Amino acid sequence: MKKILIFCVCMVLINAANAQLKLPALVSDSMILQRDQPINIWGWSLNGEEVTVRFNKKKYTVTPADDKKWMVVLDPVKAGGPYTMSISTSNNSIELKEILAGDVWLCSGQSNMEFTMGRLVNKYPEDFKNSNNSNIREFHVDQQFSFSTKENCSGKWKAANEANIGKFSAVAYYMVKDLYQKYKIPMGVIHTSWGGTPAEAWTSVEGLKEFPHYIDKYNYFKDTANYNTTLKADKAVQDAWYKKVRDNDKGFQSNGSFWADPKTDVTAWHKMNVPGFWESQGAADVDGAVWIRKEIVLSKDQIKQDAILELGMLDDSDTTYVNGIKVGSCPNRYVPRRYTVPASLLKEGTNVIVIRIVDTDANGGFIKDKRYRLITADGEVALEGEWQYQIGVSLAALPVNTFTRMYYQPATLFNAMIAPLIPYTIKGFAWYQGESNSGRAIEYAKLLPAMISDWRNRWQQGGLPFLIVQLANYMAIEDRPSDGGWAWIRESQLKVSQTISNTALAVAIDIGEANDVHPLNKKEVGRRLALAAEKIAYHEKSVVYSGPVYESMQVNGNKIILSFTNIGSGLISKNGELKQFSIAGSDKKFVWANAKIEGDKVIVWSDSIIDPLAVRYAWSNNPAGCNLYNKEDLPATPFRTDNWEKK
Repeated sequence: MKKILIFCVCMVLINAANAQLKLPALVSDSMILQRDQPINIWGWSLNGEEVTVRFNKKKYTVTPADDKKWMVVLDPVKAGGPYTMSISTSNNSIELKEILAGDVWLCSGQSNMEFTMGRLVNKYPEDFKNSNNSNIREFHVDQQFSFSTKENCSGKWKAANEANIGKFSAVAYYMVKDLYQKYKIPMGVIHTSWGGTPAEAWTSVEGLKEFPHYIDKYNYFKDTANYNTTLKADKAVQDAWYKKVRDNDKGFQSNGSFWADPKTDVTAWHKMNVPGFWESQGAADVDGAVWIRKEIVLSKDQIKQDAILELGMLDDSDTTYVNGIKVGSCPNRYVPRRYTVPASLLKEGTNVIVIRIVDTDANGGFIKDKRYRLITADGEVALEGEWQYQIGVSLAALPVNTFTRMYYQPATLFNAMIAPLIPYTIKGFAWYQGESNSGRAIEYAKLLPAMISDWRNRWQQGGLPFLIVQLANYMAIEDRPSDGGWAWIRESQLKVSQTISNTALAVAIDIGEANDVHPLNKKEVGRRLALAAEKIAYHEKSVVYSGPVYESMQVNGNKIILSFTNIGSGLISKNGELKQFSIAGSDKKFVWANAKIEGDKVIVWSDSIIDPLAVRYAWSNNPAGCNLYNKEDLPATPFRTDNWEKK
């Protein structure tokens, strides 16, 4: 007993000693250090003792500052490894293992950067099987926000393999995978993103000095009283709405039965086609809870094993039942549904699928152009077509647009998810964001440069490369020339890439999806980002990284002749005649135009416009079919030749 007590006391003393030496989460086992650059390593010596860092046969000694923080700058190393690093004080030591030196990219933005490889397991199964590569690693920054600067974050370095890859950022992974395949050096990703967040949330208070309205907003919510009052009021409205939905839903009957029961009498239920929204099928302006039901017949062979119920995307949240038993649920429309249905729930003959959808506002139901099926042991059962539905409860819409998301507020994500990463030495930045700023496109043309400058100044590594993904095509296709919609934010992104040094644009106008703000083709986005990196970060002069970019125009009679940069080996029209060109005269009313390629020019005209003044290309939310490319198969960015103000 005495020996055990002594052992325990010793362990407590050892742990207490080690606790005096603290490292940021980034400085840890399996980290990738930036090659060929001085390497910043830092931490805290809580008892103020001198710190010694040993790395690559060299010794570095530093005395902590008054705030107990210390930093050393290691000499540059070539790509390679593995290395070990020892960090110690007089009475304790930490040894870090499996360190590599290579290139480190900080990848940030909103949900399209956050979009994980796990969402693509069925689209690219071979990429998962072939993902084992310890030279590609990601540090995923766990989400947090703060109205004061954080010193640390949480997260771990993880190597690419089948066990880990599902949680990697898909865009970031495909970018660095391509770079690894070309340069054969370790590639590290620091992934820090959060769905739905605006650019001002990722910019520091100091970086927002030219935007006083954001600083005022930051200071307002930084006040604890204002913060708590706002959250309390929003929560009360939400709680009351959801309680009313639950308490008044006729699908939960007082006798204990409910509409998910296969024995429910559905003779009075209505019919609807799936995929589709109930608003267009007899239930206009219904927000609340709607129950949707389908019977399917399964054979003996189809129920031998667990099945997968794939329900594309539902608007908004769902609880899904098979034969009266819950098989899954999801809280929002943006997550694809794939629910495992145990074989024990299935039976030969008729099976009943019931989905309770809670819709807070706008349309409710099944998103089009997604897969709806039951994947069984003996083939799949299509679920498109006729279903039945019944309204459980219809309420006034939940006023979601009035709620305050604190992690959307200015500087809050910089404080918590960027500041703790500084000054980790990196190669550059990749940025996929803009959807949440799309209604403020003119401001974005100044806000994004302010953020870029802010980040570069903080890292103190000069004009670090900054790669921008231009927003993909999205939303309904318009049959007439539009005033632009998302085209305006794309223009701002283009302008930033043209006016801010050491930046590049990856165009995605041809790989979006009308019904999904999170298009699946992240592989091509990653490839285009890698090409941009090769050009501006790796200085590959011969690389064509961009499609055609509008340069100038010349009026010749009733035609406008367009000139471009980045034409690569030449201009081409994919899949037929050029589309999505429009032209206008002095009335500023655009009409669809004819367009053809002549050499390195594009000639645009319309028989209805005698004296043309301006041309626009792919100027809408979703310019489906836009097909001006260069021979390197890179699309032209949307553009306009006019400087007319947005209507």
